Amino acid sequence: MFSVIVTPYSQITYNKRRTFFILVLFIALFSGFFYLIGYYTQSANQFLVFGLIFSLISSFISYFYSDKIVLFTVGARPADKKKYFDFYTVTENLTLAAGLPMPKLYVIDDPSPNAFATGRNPKNAVVCVTTGLLKILDRSDLEGVIAHELSHIKNYDILLASIVSVLVGIIALVSDWFWRGFWWQRNFDDEDRKNVNPLFFILFILALILAPLIATLIQLAISRRREFLADASAVLLTRNPQGLIDALRKISTYHLPMRYATTNTAHLFIVNPFSSKKFSSWLTNLFNTHPPIEERIKMLEKMM
Repeated sequence: MFSVIVTPYSQITYNKRRTFFILVLFIALFSGFFYLIGYYTQSANQFLVFGLIFSLISSFISYFYSDKIVLFTVGARPADKKKYFDFYTVTENLTLAAGLPMPKLYVIDDPSPNAFATGRNPKNAVVCVTTGLLKILDRSDLEGVIAHELSHIKNYDILLASIVSVLVGIIALVSDWFWRGFWWQRNFDDEDRKNVNPLFFILFILALILAPLIATLIQLAISRRREFLADASAVLLTRNPQGLIDALRKISTYHLPMRYATTNTAHLFIVNPFSSKKFSSWLTNLFNTHPPIEERIKMLEKMM
């Protein structure tokens, strides 16, 4: 049996291809979703065209503006260099070592320790941390976290993750909008409703229920392997696995969720912003956006 060797270069190519695939899948899913709604309301062709146009515009916006949308969603603000001196200098040093442009730095006023990177490429990248993270980590720990986020930038994980967070949110929003309209509005008269094929009525209801679920599954389909790869890449950059190990351990001791994180952005963070970090099971790990911290620490300890 031959095993596939995963390298940062192969991961970059893989992420670029997967980004294109997810955008195409989103357009197809969204257009089909609108077609079912249109068929149910006796306006299939009009809704199909509208869905196609809306999905294309959404894909364009998510590609070019997903970072700004994510930063606004989590309440991030630009980091002041004087106030967050270690954050700035650690990032500057590591970007030089990694051969990356200096990303924009943002902070979230939240006691829960966490961090993420976003943007569409290394030239348009952002690294964001919470004030809680900066408070509990020393400089060595912070280097491990920042190196992890810079690895996401270098591997183009940020493009894939940021686009998915926006598209999942759009599908959930539109589905909820039509679901509410189904119960509270009358878009066609009783005679039109009698002419609707019962099969398509069932498909319409299933589309309203399953569209957000399918979007979430697409989000979960972003392999958790990228977190392991980013951890390994961070160690190659800092040459200090203990720094990231200590950071993950300190982060795991904080048990309250982030105040401004959303289910659409959870996969962006270095650890799950909603996880209690106390309890884990096969079922919760299966639907988690991140590998268990214990597994990540074990992998890092093998690199020492």
